[in-house]
Amino acid sequence: MNDAAPAPTPAPRRARVRAPELIGKGGWLNTGGKELTLADLRGKCVVVDFWTFCCINCLHVLDELRELEEKHRDTVVIIGVHSPKFVHEADHRAVVDAVERYGVHHPVLDDPELATWKQYAVRAWPTLVVIDPEGYVVAQHAGEGHAKAIETLVEELEAEHEAKGTLRRGDGPYVPPEPEATHLRFPGKALLLESGHLLVSDTTRHQLVELAADGESVVRRYGSGERGLADGTAEEARFNEPQGLALLPGGRVVVADTVNHALRQLDLATGEVSTLAGTGAQWWQGSPTCGAAREVALSSPWDVAWWQGRVWIAMAGVHQLWAYDPERGTVSVAAGTTNEGLVDGSADAAWFAQPSGLAPAGDRMWIADSETSALRWIDAEGAVHTAVGTGLFDFGHRDGEAAQALLQHPLGVTALPDGSVAVSDTYNHALRRYDPATGEVTTLATDLREPSDAVLVGDDIVVVESARHRLTRLRLPEEAVQVDAVAHRTRREATEIAPGTLRLDVIFRAPTGQKLDERYGPSTRLLVSSTPPGLLASGEGTGTDLSRELTLGPDVTEGVLHVSAMAASCDDDPANEYPACHVHQQDWGVPVKVTEQGVSRLPLILAGLDS
Repeated sequence: MNDAAPAPTPAPRRARVRAPELIGKGGWLNTGGKELTLADLRGKCVVVDFWTFCCINCLHVLDELRELEEKHRDTVVIIGVHSPKFVHEADHRAVVDAVERYGVHHPVLDDPELATWKQYAVRAWPTLVVIDPEGYVVAQHAGEGHAKAIETLVEELEAEHEAKGTLRRGDGPYVPPEPEATHLRFPGKALLLESGHLLVSDTTRHQLVELAADGESVVRRYGSGERGLADGTAEEARFNEPQGLALLPGGRVVVADTVNHALRQLDLATGEVSTLAGTGAQWWQGSPTCGAAREVALSSPWDVAWWQGRVWIAMAGVHQLWAYDPERGTVSVAAGTTNEGLVDGSADAAWFAQPSGLAPAGDRMWIADSETSALRWIDAEGAVHTAVGTGLFDFGHRDGEAAQALLQHPLGVTALPDGSVAVSDTYNHALRRYDPATGEVTTLATDLREPSDAVLVGDDIVVVESARHRLTRLRLPEEAVQVDAVAHRTRREATEIAPGTLRLDVIFRAPTGQKLDERYGPSTRLLVSSTPPGLLASGEGTGTDLSRELTLGPDVTEGVLHVSAMAASCDDDPANEYPACHVHQQDWGVPVKVTEQGVSRLPLILAGLDS
């Protein structure tokens, strides 16, 4: 008989790459003024989150990481690296605002020149990189749905490095900023009530605030102010970053409770809050797209509007419009395919990109389509049209003929009495106007700070100045404001690819303890397209293989490859009859340039490391 202790189970072998230093010209936030280095983080499991605050997928990941952040707070440090897409997002003050607005409770590096993004070879927002306690990269994940896999990896790293003596427990480097006293904090949307009062979604404080007609005096607050999903009285109810508001016939208010992925209802007479639609969980590919409203998951509803007898929903999280039917108690998709982009046409073929504002006007519904910097509308027959905007990468502040006019990430839209429409041009800090009769775009007001919505009150327009934490009353001007035209295009370093054939490999390794879920058919999906379309001679379209041969067109030398990938994995436990399943998905827009010295293989990491 051998009484010796059994040999310890060897730590799992995994690929490791030395992590590059974290550098960014904008400096550090949430550290009390301290400049962090990787050496300061040695001994901790570090999760680096590459994000930008315009990106709905990035906001989803911020929410996904909250539980990991709390559960492993003595061993895990999450570091946000803010990597801007739009010009406005490179403004340090805007990053400071966004960190507070979205409740980011970990250190954030402001990297306006994408220095760390390039060092880590990141290609998509959001991307998560896991660094072990010895300073090595051990995993990379693009897109959403990876929180469970990262937690499993963190638990492995904790055990491995505890045994090696290289794990350091204790508080991390997060230092919260000093709170500021204001009536509102990053308000989102506003609604004029029949009483003449204004109802405002006080987004960062997770409340609704009723203001008197002056737009300043607080009449009542709805919601406890704590992040959560709970029905009940005005004092008991909980919201989670609410945004859009719409008045129903009869006087009740529908609320787009964005991070709860739900529609809520407020009874102004009693102050009671109830849930109309959504399960509280986020919608994923393969989930139901219609049915009983409380049984169908939603995804980041950003605005709501009453039109044609239904509540229309700007479903920013999946780039669609949905509709809630209060008589039947059902929800269903109304327009959009879930593909992100700007494509007009029939409701079932149109593409949107984070629709964030709605305004009904007779036989059309105006839409602020934020990520394409576009003003669009859907008609009574369900056809989708674009008034202003060209796509995901072109933006700016330019007035004139609508075909060449430019916006920058608008979040709100307001129908005006003369048939024109006001656009809350958020990242341009401006209120713009589009006149369908003339096809012209003008500027109504400037020097607004991140306007996110506007509401007509008599002859005035009341603008939600989100980043100034207030409502601002303006008289609609007789003449347009003259502004200097400026045009921008999202600029990321192009990947040089060789002419002829390009091998596209989306890297996905099922996380530890999981396997691909193929019970109901293929568990992966790959969609490829290009801008301009002539960049690809063949290889575009949808398939189930995550690798594909692309043939490049002979007459196009640069453009953007649009790649969307999805993989579903389930817990690999034979004893569990109903294993938990996890969906991983990401969209890439990869700028490319065709050169003789270019590569013939393009790897995009969904989860894992490219071997």
